[in-house]
Amino acid sequence: MTVLTWLDDESQPMPDTRQALGAETEAPGLLAAGGQLSQRRLEEAYRHGVFPWFSEGQPVLWWSTDPRMVLPVAEFKLTRSLRKTLARFIRTPGCEVRVDSAFERVIGACAGTPREGQSGTWILPEMVAAYTAWHRAGRVHSFETWMDGELVGGLYGVSIGRMFYGESMFAHRTDASKIALAALVCFCRANHIPLIDCQQNTRHLASLGAREWPRAQFEAHLAQVLPAAGPQVWSYDPVHWAQLGLRGEPSA
Repeated sequence: MTVLTWLDDESQPMPDTRQALGAETEAPGLLAAGGQLSQRRLEEAYRHGVFPWFSEGQPVLWWSTDPRMVLPVAEFKLTRSLRKTLARFIRTPGCEVRVDSAFERVIGACAGTPREGQSGTWILPEMVAAYTAWHRAGRVHSFETWMDGELVGGLYGVSIGRMFYGESMFAHRTDASKIALAALVCFCRANHIPLIDCQQNTRHLASLGAREWPRAQFEAHLAQVLPAAGPQVWSYDPVHWAQLGLRGEPSA
């Protein structure tokens, strides 16, 4: 019988991920409950491939899913329609990708966007507060799609070493979140970050090249990339579009 670990002390270590509930249970991947969303706890969790996900009225729930949905950046699927969208975006004056220029607006918009197949948000006020504080500490970043001075889409995620853990995305215009994701892929390729964590399987992510890895494979990858030095500069240079075979100069 598997016993769920309750975290009631900041110094209490996260349990071994092999203790997570199995596929035969009602909550496969659930590893622990309780504790706080402190930067120390979040750092520990992500370094072990564990992430928080809970609903209103629940304690903090910590997950280590098996399998794990990931996007190898070398396998990103640039469809013909997305290529056309990106080419049009790049050559249109007033259209640009920014990094970390409006993080609080990005996470706020993501909080109002349910995950695929769900009706409500999982980004509760305490999650917003915790990740905003972690952003100010330099660990969480947003990739933003801007058109004529308006924020129309974006995503945010956690960066440790040469690993990027995607958290959530939103779009207020068609394909605006895909543009931000494509920019993230280009940034990762340019900065030798081979993998973007997607946490859970969705049709949308699968259509863009994401696939499932066994937990053991994912954790082995973390052991390789987390100790490596990550990007020193978090900004988006249009030359990065060349990573997808696109020209990065807008029309005059």
